[in-house]
Amino acid sequence: MAIVQMRHDTEGRAYYRRKFAAGKTPMEAIRCLKRRLSDAVYKQMIKDAVFARTGPGRHVGTTLQSSVADPIPMVDTSEQSLPGPAEQLPRTPLLAAP
Repeated sequence: MAIVQMRHDTEGRAYYRRKFAAGKTPMEAIRCLKRRLSDAVYKQMIKDAVFARTGPGRHVGTTLQSSVADPIPMVDTSEQSLPGPAEQLPRTPLLAAP
């Protein structure tokens, strides 16, 4: 992710250049960029986890009346088993090589 940020004209590239101009070696500047990106990803994961615990609309869980907890659907005719065993068809004999 850091390398892609450095290839394109992004905030990550500007950050890398600032660190390099501040006297960091190229590897140290990349390490700083990686840390910055990982911190941003971690903060977003924490926000998502808080949101996931409550769900959209800030409701916790589902109720028995919700569409997610509907009873088991009835078996449709297309899901019924076949009335008997499959019909055996004769095989075409293999021809011997001349």
